[in-house]
Amino acid sequence: MKKTLRIFLAVEITAAIRARTAELIESLAATTADVKWVESHNLHVTLKFLGDVHEREIMDLCEAVEEGAAKVSPFALEIRGAGAFPTAARPRTVWLGAGDGTEQMVVLHDRVEDALAELGYREEHRRFQTHLTIGRVRGGGPGIAELGTQLQQHADFVAGRMTVDKVTVFASTLTPAGPVYDLLGTAPLAG
Repeated sequence: MKKTLRIFLAVEITAAIRARTAELIESLAATTADVKWVESHNLHVTLKFLGDVHEREIMDLCEAVEEGAAKVSPFALEIRGAGAFPTAARPRTVWLGAGDGTEQMVVLHDRVEDALAELGYREEHRRFQTHLTIGRVRGGGPGIAELGTQLQQHADFVAGRMTVDKVTVFASTLTPAGPVYDLLGTAPLAG
């Protein structure tokens, strides 16, 4: 029987950034918009979503992530600025962006992606955009305009600064109560 795991690569955030982000989520959740907010313990910056990966490939995948991460030195990252894809006026995915460290995150993404490409994983053809997903809009309605206004008012929100010193490989299991993340490995930045 074929056994696959739903895999993504992430940069974990600090407890302080997690707490500040939870405060923002609580404020935004007061709108009437129909949004599935991310549980605070699941907050992270996704570096790359790989989808279903056969369990026998996990060791090679983790080694490739280690190889890519080792080419980048640890760096400071600032999590700041509320926004949404595609726009705050038409939000589908609600996020916090990044200030300082944005370019280093792009480099980290590209080094890890290059190492994974050697294993046959598809490369993105668009530039990586650092963001911390905090919610997904489930439907339209009058609350969307209210949410858009709140996002614009929090465009300068600062969640905090942290040091990015590793990439984490997670398996995600979707459950009715929400996703459950299992840590499969970590890859230190060593450049």
